[in-house]
Amino acid sequence: MKKIKLLGLFVLSAFVSTNSIAQIKMVGGAAMYPTKNIVENAVNSKDHTTLVTAVKAAGLVSTLESKGPFTVFAPTNEAFDALPAGTVATLLKPENKAKLTSILTYHVVPGKLSSMDLMKMVKAHHGKASLKTVEGENIYLSRKGKNLIVTDENGGMAMITIADVNQSNGVIHVINKVLLPK
Repeated sequence: MKKIKLLGLFVLSAFVSTNSIAQIKMVGGAAMYPTKNIVENAVNSKDHTTLVTAVKAAGLVSTLESKGPFTVFAPTNEAFDALPAGTVATLLKPENKAKLTSILTYHVVPGKLSSMDLMKMVKAHHGKASLKTVEGENIYLSRKGKNLIVTDENGGMAMITIADVNQSNGVIHVINKVLLPK
């Protein structure tokens, strides 16, 4: 009987361990732990060094470390590199902090919205849903095949490339373009 109980505990322990590991996503070569906040995870992603630098320059670290919850559409380094030459360097200058803050907060929506939540919104609104960002303007969601597309006020489109990266204070959806407010 003891052997059966021990075997049962071993199997249960293996299930719990496997289930916990399955919830951890890899982004930019780093594990994203759902027990850590947005900043604690983002600083480890090799694909988001530009975003982290921008968040620091804009003074948004403490905000993104706070309780939230937040849904962050996180552009990769490649997305920032696709902007016109010199754009990032110009935005990182202290005199452009307000503009940088506006762009970064345009990528954040209050609440924790999973990709399933976003898909349901798109379906409920006949293929196109809008979300009010922390910046104050809207972004728009649509679907292209199985992919979720985020469109900014200027018609710029980004695809969610990694969805549902859960954080202790929200969720990150990695996107392949930088969204720009009007």
